[in-house]
Amino acid sequence: MQLKKIIIGAYASQPLHYVDSIKAIAGKGLEGDRYYYKRGTFNKPQLNQNAREVTLIDEKALDECNSRLDTQLDFLDLRRNLVVSNLDYDILKNKTFSIGEVKFIIIRTAPPCGYIARLLGQDMMKGLKYIGGYRAKILQSGTMSVGDKIMIEED
Repeated sequence: MQLKKIIIGAYASQPLHYVDSIKAIAGKGLEGDRYYYKRGTFNKPQLNQNAREVTLIDEKALDECNSRLDTQLDFLDLRRNLVVSNLDYDILKNKTFSIGEVKFIIIRTAPPCGYIARLLGQDMMKGLKYIGGYRAKILQSGTMSVGDKIMIEED
């Protein structure tokens, strides 16, 4: 597993962009991202903000989504932060893992929602069903870069 893309955006519903490296802050998220600044669409007090720090999606999800919807969407459209090659939940489940200096743990899935469907005008429930990725909590702050390998921490 390897980090292929990093995606952030400063404001909810605004276009996102790629960066080559980023600082991740435990309890906050990715520096420069909307959830880091508490300006994300789902920054509401009743929602678990730990689950808003970072989202991961498998690199193959985009092709599958585009195939299902007959579209030409980009990873920016899917609004997930980290694109990972060969993302394997079964290997990462209940494990601490690192990307660069940053340590994470997966909290839960990141299923598609009506919000992204409205933004794109596409049936994203169909497009990302079972492949929407995962939400993760940052356990240790640090920097990560495109190309970093995902390393599973030993128990």
